[in-house]
Amino acid sequence: MMIVLDECGQGAAEYILLFGGVIVIAIATLLIYSQYLKTTNPLNVAGDLNSVRENVKTG
Repeated sequence: MMIVLDECGQGAAEYILLFGGVIVIAIATLLIYSQYLKTTNPLNVAGDLNSVRENVKTG
């Protein structure tokens, strides 16, 4: 009868569901923005520096 009244595992199950929901949202976000991430090169430092230098020179 004590097993039926024991609720210690309930908190763990709720955390698992919460983290599962966060993971699903993160995966959905990555799928939505995957095309943007493929076309954008965030490590284009040389091009960015040249662009900044050109803008500073022109005022």
